[in-house]
Amino acid sequence: MISKKIGFFLIIIFTTFTSFSQEKFTLSGTITDFKNNETLIGVNIYIPALKIGTTTNEYGFYSLTIPSGEHQIEISYIGFQTVQKTVNLNQNTKLNFGLNEGAGEELQEVVITDNKGKINIKSPEMSANKLSIATIKKMPVVLGEVDVLKSILLLPGVTNAGEGASGFNVRGGGADQNLILLDEATIFNSSHVFGFFSVFNPDAIKDLKLYKGGIPARYGGRASSVLDIYQKDGSSKNFHVNGGIGLISSRILAEGPIVKDKGSFLIGGRASYAHLFLKLSEDQKDNSAYFYDLNTKLSYKLNENNNLYLSGYFGRDVFSLNKSFTNIYGNSTLNLRWNHLYSNKLFSNLSLIYSDYYYGLDLDFVGFKWDSGIRNYNIKYDFKHYISDKFKLNYGLNGIYYEFNPGTIKPTDTESGINPDQLDKKYAFEPSIYIDAESQLSKKITVAYGLRYSLFYRLGESTVNLYENNNAVVFNSDLQIYEKGTPIGTQYYGKNKVIKNYNNLEPRLSVSYQLNDDEAIKASYNRMTQYLQLISNTSSPTPLDVWMPSDTYIKPQLADQVALGYFRNINNGKYALEVETYYKEIQNRLDYIDGADLIANDAIEQVILNGQMRTYGLELMLKKNEGKFNGWISYTLSKSEQQTPGRTPEEIGINNGEWYNSAYDKTHNLAVTSAYNLNEKWSFGANFALQTGQPVTYPNGQYEYLGITVPSYGLRNENRLPTYHHLDVSATLTPRKNKDRNWKGEWVFSIYNLYNRKNAASINFRQNVDTGNNEAVKISIFGVVPAVSYNFKF
Repeated sequence: MISKKIGFFLIIIFTTFTSFSQEKFTLSGTITDFKNNETLIGVNIYIPALKIGTTTNEYGFYSLTIPSGEHQIEISYIGFQTVQKTVNLNQNTKLNFGLNEGAGEELQEVVITDNKGKINIKSPEMSANKLSIATIKKMPVVLGEVDVLKSILLLPGVTNAGEGASGFNVRGGGADQNLILLDEATIFNSSHVFGFFSVFNPDAIKDLKLYKGGIPARYGGRASSVLDIYQKDGSSKNFHVNGGIGLISSRILAEGPIVKDKGSFLIGGRASYAHLFLKLSEDQKDNSAYFYDLNTKLSYKLNENNNLYLSGYFGRDVFSLNKSFTNIYGNSTLNLRWNHLYSNKLFSNLSLIYSDYYYGLDLDFVGFKWDSGIRNYNIKYDFKHYISDKFKLNYGLNGIYYEFNPGTIKPTDTESGINPDQLDKKYAFEPSIYIDAESQLSKKITVAYGLRYSLFYRLGESTVNLYENNNAVVFNSDLQIYEKGTPIGTQYYGKNKVIKNYNNLEPRLSVSYQLNDDEAIKASYNRMTQYLQLISNTSSPTPLDVWMPSDTYIKPQLADQVALGYFRNINNGKYALEVETYYKEIQNRLDYIDGADLIANDAIEQVILNGQMRTYGLELMLKKNEGKFNGWISYTLSKSEQQTPGRTPEEIGINNGEWYNSAYDKTHNLAVTSAYNLNEKWSFGANFALQTGQPVTYPNGQYEYLGITVPSYGLRNENRLPTYHHLDVSATLTPRKNKDRNWKGEWVFSIYNLYNRKNAASINFRQNVDTGNNEAVKISIFGVVPAVSYNFKF
């Protein structure tokens, strides 16, 4: 059956290829930012007369095969001036463009006009959002710190897990179901200071794109979304420095040429210093909480067909209480890439990637140190083949080797009563191969279709518990509860011996039907497989959470999503409307038995059950792209549910086996963001966010046992926190004297939570020690937070 599907898929590709094999010439090249030679991702190259076009890839390269003759070409990119140029094509031609952010001059046959942020009606891509760094930097955020992750919370279908919580949720999925990439390297924890800030330095970021559905086949490994972030290459023309000074942290970034117009470097750092203020208080002088990170990149152009890139990231958070408790965690990545142009139609990229997430605890008061983490080593080779003006192929392969360390325990000194211990390390290998095609079937219909084939091998060296009937969790029918199973033995697997293996076909399909030049209907389907599981029973990731590979007892998550959308450019692109509806099912979503102990558990299979999940919703987004006043309104109506039925008729499952609200269910999600440019000196921004309260479980009664009042709880997630909402505003002052100076600065004044809404991070229940009555206590993290920061560049 599988071989028939693959054969049918290859026939479609071959048929499409041969139908567009007439002789034409190829126009190709690279598009960059004129001022610094920074390559630009996703630039539109369009020929109005032929109504065909393409976009630049992740390295600024484009290729377009068209009939010979004279053509007018239009190159457009949000935030830059649109260039129109007449080209006489009588042979294969390489043509590079440098786009300018400011108003340019008319040069020869080049005409420069204002760029409009139109939706690409013809492209089958949907459920994807791209934000420019310029837009992100205008958004007011908490404590004045520009935050990449907080900005995507203003997009439809994206919510947070609560005030100050880390991660983000996409279309009702968990934060662990998002694949986060920085220069192709996996980021396992995307937050600093337990969720208050993201790990991404906005000064070092070039491009950001979020895929919520219709995900291309080159991506895999997560069930909900892909956030693909690329760092800047660094200027190969001139040396520049920019940075910012804020209330709790500062940042600086330097970039410049190694060899002018050929090689460049970039190095940027951030550090917080709010912990220094703790030292001023006598009772807080031994406490500390801060973060720091470093972004680096080297780029070198060997020749017209070969480029090398070496990029890296290193970040750490440090949290300490009275020097007796110290918590250190963070990410490290390194990526060496080689771009090679085989021809003017075939582009390739080879990447060698290392990624590491470390979590450490130093508990001096009990005399031991605990280390854990996950590492992966990834090799991937990707190709983009521009076969004709109506047919493109992407294909490639990659292999990822994982090393999981659930925990290493070491005594801190010779007097410690703790014995050294190593929880069983785990290893896995995940190879995959993919092919993606995009073809224009007619003037109105464009289709993208692909197939990913992934495999997963859970490897030794490891000792695996064996259970009766292969059930690590048993059901106590007398007490009607689930309990830990008792191993009946163990089995040892030597190094690199296969403990368990899986393989999955992951088809992808997207189609666009163009109603007219301004309207289109799009539809998509994709299957995603997630082989790594985050062991956590919290609604948002914490540094203490542990990643685990699929094995005999933990099955991979399988996600199937369909989406249908209507897209329209209004008033020649001045406004844009996007409406999408989706439905997603996820098999093998982990659930936990009551009283599950997840920390330092070397037999985690004894407290987990495999359930299922479903999410569905409607998303709307209206954007204003032009004028002094611009921004967007997004609204999402959605439902996210989980079900873990009993494995036999005698078992009750979780919540009596019924569907119940997942921790990520937010019925309503409204976001409004706006920017107003008053003049060259002043600009303003405002964000408003409103979400349905997060599902929680409250006690529904109590009983006394040996004089102690014990609360009893009802069904999971049948209650909710109060509705979450806040309004943020900002004002940016750019002195006019900046225009004629090399040093340019700006002041950013912001107020987070303008009307001082006390959003509930949690609600705890306790007995009042004075009255003896039960009471609910709301914990809020932020009230109104004013901030000021100074940004500079030279």
